[in-house]
Amino acid sequence: MWIFLVMIYGLFKGVRDITKKKAMQINSATEVLFAYTFLSFILCALMSFFSGEASPFQVDKPVLALISVKSVVIFVAWICSFIAISKLPIGFYGIMDMSRVIMAAVLSVIFLHEVPTAFKITGMIFVLAGLLLVNLKKENTENGSIKTVYILLVLISCLMNAVSEIFDKYLMSSTNLTSGQLQFWYMLFLVVLYLCYMIVTRTKINRKNLFKNYWLIIMSVLFVLADKALFEACKYENSSVITMTLIKQCSVIVTIIGGKLFFKEKNIPYKLMCAAIIIAGIVISVL
Repeated sequence: MWIFLVMIYGLFKGVRDITKKKAMQINSATEVLFAYTFLSFILCALMSFFSGEASPFQVDKPVLALISVKSVVIFVAWICSFIAISKLPIGFYGIMDMSRVIMAAVLSVIFLHEVPTAFKITGMIFVLAGLLLVNLKKENTENGSIKTVYILLVLISCLMNAVSEIFDKYLMSSTNLTSGQLQFWYMLFLVVLYLCYMIVTRTKINRKNLFKNYWLIIMSVLFVLADKALFEACKYENSSVITMTLIKQCSVIVTIIGGKLFFKEKNIPYKLMCAAIIIAGIVISVL
């Protein structure tokens, strides 16, 4: 069951990455970040209060402190990823985003004492091979060759997301926290963080475009549903961060196809070949 839940997360993540890029064709990355986070918090709050689960105000302070740290980690991850998505071909970004597999695996061994099996190690080798192959192919943006700074932003985002995955597994499997409580608090913290960020950077909001940007609504719904599925999967004792991170990478198929359909990106056959290698690694890892 938990494998199915993680697959749902991965597929929704792929669609969400496409909607992020579409939304940032209308508004700036910071505007999209804040609006997307705020709408997601509203949805999380409604789900939390009407789902019949434990109240979000029944969370212990030590657990709340851990959620706040997770929120700061995601705050950094999203800023880096949104800037990268706005500048990179979405198919290329989707494949580069897979580098979080290696990072999450290392962190899970160190902090959660997970034991990587031979199948998981083989799966990671395939994923790494796919990543290396995609980087051998020269990729261009509308403004020329891809700049190293955007690749670095993707890698920082991957590291922060890998750290967040460790928090997710620990919070959902080692505390009495519900998925609704986790979603409510970390989205609330993120709203505050991005509001402060906008004030400090003096970001101007184009309200007219923002209210017309229906991609934000799609993003928010997909995000809330995907995170709900992921947090529920984390509750299962036999679910491991390594395997879950590998399964999430099914999102790359969506981003590659979406890159072709919505953004007329090139080198699709080559990207699909790289993705096939990575998907093979995912299949091997769950054997």
